[in-house]
Amino acid sequence: MMSVLDLAPVVPVVVLDDAADAVPLARALVAGGLPAIEVTLRTPAAPAAIRAVADAVPDAVVGAGTVLSPEDVTTAASAGARFLVSPGWTERLLDAARASGLPFLPGVSTASEVVALLERGVSEMKFFPAEAAGGTAYLTSLASPLPRARFCPTGGIGPDTAAAYLALPNVGCVGGSWMVPQDVLRNRDWARVEELSRAAAALRDPMAAPAPPAGTPAH
Repeated sequence: MMSVLDLAPVVPVVVLDDAADAVPLARALVAGGLPAIEVTLRTPAAPAAIRAVADAVPDAVVGAGTVLSPEDVTTAASAGARFLVSPGWTERLLDAARASGLPFLPGVSTASEVVALLERGVSEMKFFPAEAAGGTAYLTSLASPLPRARFCPTGGIGPDTAAAYLALPNVGCVGGSWMVPQDVLRNRDWARVEELSRAAAALRDPMAAPAPPAGTPAH
């Protein structure tokens, strides 16, 4: 699989309470141009949701987010996840992720954490929580001294700020949930998900699709 950071400009961060929603949601995201989907392990439904997407939506690249332990790595891999994302990392978690053979985006928020991962041969990371940890200014300051590091910033990013992150040379994609707001999920409005996804997928080319309406919530 090519790098997760290069699959699409935005990786939807999805929290599902009902695994039955996973397949229609994934199909809407893929139709909108967002094939990489991070299903967070924050709810009991998450493993079944990952399995459902892996089995029924071949064009989706479904991964597991909020991976916090080796046990979570095992759960995600068994469910069919094709990549792993964590808000942070430890040696034990990094070892488990490597043993799984799955691409892993460990979370960082400091230069020291980035250097520690580079020492271990990891060059692709999640920058979290992006806005609270310094945003685009912080990532810009890392680009020159740490040119090998590439990031997927996540946390507080919305349609009004994502393009500024994507313009940075050390950012491959951003993570967010503004294309899967909870009210839209509750209403199972898959057409709206596709519409918001299409706008998100066009963020590298703002003329390609209309921007989401003002006030769309960020994640």
